[in-house]
Parts: sequence; C-alpha cells; structure tokens
Amino acid sequence: MNVAPEPTLLRIPMRTLSRQTRYALEGVTDVLVYKIAMTTRFRGVTRREGLLLRGQAGWGEAAPFWNYDDVESSRWLAAALESARRFPPVARRKFVPVNVTIPVVSPEDAHERVIASGGCATAKIKVAEPGVSVGRDCGRICAVADALRATVGSQAKIRVDANGAWEVDEACAAIPAMAKAAGSVPIEYVEQPCLTVDELAAVRRRVDVPIAADESIRRAHDPMEVARKQAADVVIIKVAPLGGVRAALRVARKSGLGVVVSSALETSVGLSVGVAAAAAVPGPSRAAGLATASLLVGDVTEPLVPERGRLPVERREPDRELIDRTPVDGDLIARWGMRLEGMAEHLGVASR
Repeated sequence: MNVAPEPTLLRIPMRTLSRQTRYALEGVTDVLVYKIAMTTRFRGVTRREGLLLRGQAGWGEAAPFWNYDDVESSRWLAAALESARRFPPVARRKFVPVNVTIPVVSPEDAHERVIASGGCATAKIKVAEPGVSVGRDCGRICAVADALRATVGSQAKIRVDANGAWEVDEACAAIPAMAKAAGSVPIEYVEQPCLTVDELAAVRRRVDVPIAADESIRRAHDPMEVARKQAADVVIIKVAPLGGVRAALRVARKSGLGVVVSSALETSVGLSVGVAAAAAVPGPSRAAGLATASLLVGDVTEPLVPERGRLPVERREPDRELIDRTPVDGDLIARWGMRLEGMAEHLGVASR
C-alpha cells in the first residue's frame, strides 16, 4: 500500500532573521515553513510551499507562487500578518457553501471528484491549459454535468476557469461550445477568459454567459478598472494576493459586482481565513472556491473538507506534532528565510 508523504513543517528561528525583518514581524511569535506535494499538477504547480506566522489573533499564511516578485509577494505577507494580529470581521453566517475544483484530468476522474466532493452543488472546471483542446475540455464538462445532475439535481451549477488563456475570438467560440456540453446544468460564469480588462469587456459584450474577473483583480494595480469598464459580472476575491481580509472585502464592496471568495491553493490554515472572509460578505452567499484542501497530498492541520457542500467558519492552526518531525530541509528554510526578508522589505509598497 502506498503511503502519502508526510508534509514538511519546520521552524524558522526568529534570531536568524535580520533586525529589519523582525521589526516588520512585530507581534509574531513563531514562523514556520511548509512543503506539501499536490495530488495532481495544477496550473503548472506540483507542490505548495509557504510560511505560517503566529500572533495574538491566531495563525496567518503567506504562500506566494514563485513567479511573484518580492513587491507583489509582500501583499501575501501583509495578509498573513493581519491574520496573526487581528481577529476576523464579524461573520454573517456559520457555514459557507463551496464549489468543488476540477483540474485537467480525465472525464472519469472528473466525474468521481464531483461524487466525492462532500455534496458540492457547484463545480469549477479548469480549462484551456496548453495542449488541451476545447473538445477535451467539453468532454470533462459533460462528465461533471452528469455527476452534478446525479448528486444535486436542479441545484447544479458549473463554473469554467480559463486563467486568461484565450484571445477574444477563441473565447467567443469556446464558451458557447462549453455551455452546450454542460447541457441542462447552467454555466454560472466563465472566469478570466482573457488576460486584459479590455478583452474581458469585449468577450462580455459578445457572449450570453456571465464573466468573472480573477487575475484582473488580484494582480492589478487598479482592481476597480474591471467595474468601471463593465468587463465582468462577478469579481473573484482572494485574501492573500489582495493583502488581507479587510482589503479583499473593501475591493468587493467598491466593485458593486457579485462576489466569490476563492483560495490561492493554501493549506487549511489559510483556507480558514478565506472562509472567514466569505462569511463576512453581505448579501446572498455564493459558493466560495475554498474546497481546495483535497488538491494537497497532506495538510499542516485537520483539513477543511466540505460536508453537505459547506465549510464551517472556524480558524485552523498547525498541528504542533508535525513541527520539525521530518528531517531538516536546510534549502527550504534558507529559501523561504530569504524570501521572507524580501517580502518584509517591501511591505506597503504593493498597495501604494
């Protein structure tokens, strides 16, 4: 029997950090670094690494992807510091509905992931990866739609996420084909079909399916451009890239659009902060994209797993028995120690 590799969770001693970084981390009493394999390749990523910070309000997570520079990554550190220092806003609900996320896998695997999703009525399907045809994506969409109809009936919804991979004409050809593949299950929205805001606006004028903006919000110097140019119907809010729960909720409020809170492939420590943000969003509760713990081989805590298609509003903290239990990975500690120094140096720069 194959045994899943145990997550790596190691302590970074505060004394090894520069005085400037320790000053930036005021109120933080513990810094951990983790490394966890993913169950399948997801947006080119095969493992997740990041930092966990402990403060008086609990734990925060900073796990920027490696294609983010120090300035952009500093927002993730700001979010982790907020979670460690400040308690979350008042929750408007005790549970948050979530979608199941379907990576680029076979139709059979996609079907099984929906069945095993814990009652999720909404499925978000990754499409438009390099080398994957629209026909193959449609096959996966059809399989997901069949599984949703079998499990939740008329409550079923599908979301499609292209991560900005299409040109405008490609998007306008692919989206109707995918809506047809979904059959009676409605496509709630297509997430980031193209890269630029102007392209999103052009697609939105030409298709009947609603458009959601992700990268155009979380990686933008001006997240409100999407709303001003009427480029989307829904904004995807990710706490860490936007600098924290309060900053994310501020963007959501100012946009005046529909809001979906989603994850950035964090551990359940970071996911629990996302759940707190989703619980604080006013108005009807849309399914959040926070049921992503299943994409990791392991976790640093008890995984946040949906039941009846929902996640509870409760904070998670690392399992102390995992800390320093695996052999010391000096490269991991050094790599993230240096990255922490770089992020700390640029705190506040990304939001100016």
